[in-house]
Amino acid sequence: MKNIEVARKLYDAFSRHDGETMSSLYTETSEFSDPVFPNLRGPEIGAMWRRLCSSGKDLKIEYKILAEPTATSVVVQWDAYYTFSKTGRRVHNIITATLEIHNGRIVNHVDTFSFWRWSRQAFGVLGIAVGWTGWFQRKVQSIAKK
Repeated sequence: MKNIEVARKLYDAFSRHDGETMSSLYTETSEFSDPVFPNLRGPEIGAMWRRLCSSGKDLKIEYKILAEPTATSVVVQWDAYYTFSKTGRRVHNIITATLEIHNGRIVNHVDTFSFWRWSRQAFGVLGIAVGWTGWFQRKVQSIAKK
């Protein structure tokens, strides 16, 4: 499978809330990181996708390939629209993903987005007031890890 096909399979599955298919695209030694879920490894990645897919009842995903894929990587911009379950607030998160792919599987996946922008939407006044702090980001990461 070509790298671009792997990326499309990942985000098409996400659009269908199919965490199992998403999980199958990673290896036991794959690495994933983003501002909320840093430093996930292997099975933790699949667990994260399955949880996000099952809990995001109104989750809508849109994506586009940003650059011509290379022999080992694909860069994707994806937008997530959903209601943040802890607060009931609407979120539109804009994410840039860099996928490193070998033999049709994702071995390294890094998502980048503005944590403060996300926290302002997800938490409202609390996010505006402290969403930019390292303390708040670590607190959200700790809760998400559980």
